[in-house]
Amino acid sequence: MTKISIKQTLLFAAAVLFTYQAAKAQVTTNLKYVNTFIGAADNGHTFPGATVPFGMVQASPETGNGGWNYCSGYRYEDKKIWGFAQTHLSGTGIPDLGDILLQPFTGSADRGNFQSNFDKRTEKASPGYYTVVLSDFGVKAEMTATAHTAFHQYTFPANGKIAHLLVDLQSGLVSSAQQLKEHVLENSTNFPDQHTIEGYSRVKQWVDRNYYYVILFNKPFSQKTLIPIAGGEKAPRYIFDFNLKPGELLKVKIGISAVSIDGARKNLQAESQGWDFDQIHYIARKAWSKYLSRVNVEGTTNQKTSFYTSFYHLLIQPNNIADVDGKYRGPDNQVYQSKTKNYYSTFSLWDTYRAAHPLYTLLTPEKVNDFVNTMLLHSEKRGYLPIWTLWGKENYCMIGNHAVPIIVDAYLKGFRGYDVDKAFKAIKNSLTINHFKSSWDIYNKYGYLPFDLVKEESVSRTLEFGLDDYAAAKLAGQLGLHSDEVYFEKRASFYKNLLDPTSTLMRGKDSSGKWRTPFNVLQLAHAGDAGGDYTEGNAWQYTWSVQQDVDGLIRLMGGQQKAGAKLDSLFKLKEVQEGNGFIGDVTGLIGQYAHGNEPSHHVAYLFTLFGRPQRTQELVRQINEKFYLNKPDGLSGNDDCGQMSAWYIFTAMGFYPVNPVGGDYVFGAPQFKKITIALPGGKPLVIEAKNLSVQNKYVRSISWNNKPYTKNSINHRQLVRGGHLVFQMYNRN
Repeated sequence: MTKISIKQTLLFAAAVLFTYQAAKAQVTTNLKYVNTFIGAADNGHTFPGATVPFGMVQASPETGNGGWNYCSGYRYEDKKIWGFAQTHLSGTGIPDLGDILLQPFTGSADRGNFQSNFDKRTEKASPGYYTVVLSDFGVKAEMTATAHTAFHQYTFPANGKIAHLLVDLQSGLVSSAQQLKEHVLENSTNFPDQHTIEGYSRVKQWVDRNYYYVILFNKPFSQKTLIPIAGGEKAPRYIFDFNLKPGELLKVKIGISAVSIDGARKNLQAESQGWDFDQIHYIARKAWSKYLSRVNVEGTTNQKTSFYTSFYHLLIQPNNIADVDGKYRGPDNQVYQSKTKNYYSTFSLWDTYRAAHPLYTLLTPEKVNDFVNTMLLHSEKRGYLPIWTLWGKENYCMIGNHAVPIIVDAYLKGFRGYDVDKAFKAIKNSLTINHFKSSWDIYNKYGYLPFDLVKEESVSRTLEFGLDDYAAAKLAGQLGLHSDEVYFEKRASFYKNLLDPTSTLMRGKDSSGKWRTPFNVLQLAHAGDAGGDYTEGNAWQYTWSVQQDVDGLIRLMGGQQKAGAKLDSLFKLKEVQEGNGFIGDVTGLIGQYAHGNEPSHHVAYLFTLFGRPQRTQELVRQINEKFYLNKPDGLSGNDDCGQMSAWYIFTAMGFYPVNPVGGDYVFGAPQFKKITIALPGGKPLVIEAKNLSVQNKYVRSISWNNKPYTKNSINHRQLVRGGHLVFQMYNRN
């Protein structure tokens, strides 16, 4: 055997250390520009805690509960932390999840609540990590995550006091105190040993769902105390005591599954072996780095922070809810086996069909076929495509059938990892068989939804059905299904039946063909609250929701000049919110343009299609600088599962999918000097803005691969082949 000298051993150790440090440096390249607190104040509804890309678990602090303000469980403005739960939603307008609340504490266990003040200076977060010191208890809390597991570690003060841990299985993010008592429908909890808790809960808030858990402690608990269960509650709260030696950490791992306790256990075994917190944290950071390194941008620190935080928020969902062995619980509450070990949920489709899903086709194309296959599997069990799914269950939130444009967009861009015949069948069923908020018999009979027969959102539903119909017609044409193509093409033009020639706005009409009277053009409507003909908007905001036929809308309005003047008026109207009931999600106003809500997101780009690209260019700069800021209240509205973030990323690149079906991206103006996207196959897409500055926000000319480019849009298939897109910028003032 060859002898190894001490010198060689030291050199080898140094090499290993250097390699590890080099790997850490590589991992941190773009992560340092992610500010997980952006959107965590005001009404952004994001959370700062630990998760991994597309993961099922989000370990994050909760600072309150109940209603609109706590959809993610956290508000940056708050002064107390209630505990740390394992699942959360990012940027939604309705609360749910918040499962398994843990709170470490010291002192008396006989207290009214377990909340603690905290010093903001101790609160830090980055992709895959969160930490804070609970100042009332002197406990430092840290957490990281894998796809299906959370890992907490707590540093208790070395003062000889017993370390306590609250495990609250009744907690969950809800809309009211009464719902907190009632949302757990079933629960069972077992203690195989003094290191382990296993259990199951069935809960009902936004959806009715099951979750299973295995909780492991690195130290045995010395005592377990059941807090008396309040009336109406079904799940327990426990206090566990731990006898820790000075310097010992209490570490807790939580495996989550929607399938079974065995699934939760397998998830832990596969993803979180041992008790090395730093190693799991490193793996989480590496996972984020893998995605965030796909795009490199040149800009200021604040610009980079806005960009990479937007990219980060985009990748928090959809969530793979299949266990590591591929088992998942479907929309019919039965357990199935995924061939790919993937089954995605948290599909906020009314929001994300607009830009988030088109952006996935560019930045995470390997996920697209799985997204589509999940939607088709959902359709097999429910009879129609998903509308808004959480943990695989349908909640019917919002309007339209917007899995349809997402599937067709994928097909038109060349994605083929699914059965296209099944896809068209699912699309046709979804657009012809009545289901909740889709009254096809009425729609077909009148050519619109009359407001006396469809009591809420009649105008918005009609307009959004038009895009779905357009997408169905496109796929039918591709498949040679001529009669279906003609049928859906005709329906895609039904929007024309609701344009009031007097106001040149989309206006409600009854079954006798009479216009809604009186007609308050600024009156906001909100489904289930204020009622009305629109969805979280008014006539001025929804008139432009004809993404599939902008040319037809222009003709209907009397030509480009009249349409452009009308659109200009939108941005010059008074910035007011008029309406009864809840209207808090119509925010980010420039005139009556509302960037804080999705129906407005394509609107600034219409000027390019109206022959006035400079107006688009100055507006996207204004929106970018006003509503995407590097601070907790830096978003103008709910991030809505990455849609707000997707708008920013597309706009930073200089284009946007006004029609999100087929891959035509309408030009605006780039916001960074250079963006490089690493495409599959190795050839990059490079986007440059020559002479870009604060003043030079207008585009003089565009070139593609060194040749002049004069079209007002560019197609996805061009971009994904790689190339060099150059904007020559100037100041036209």
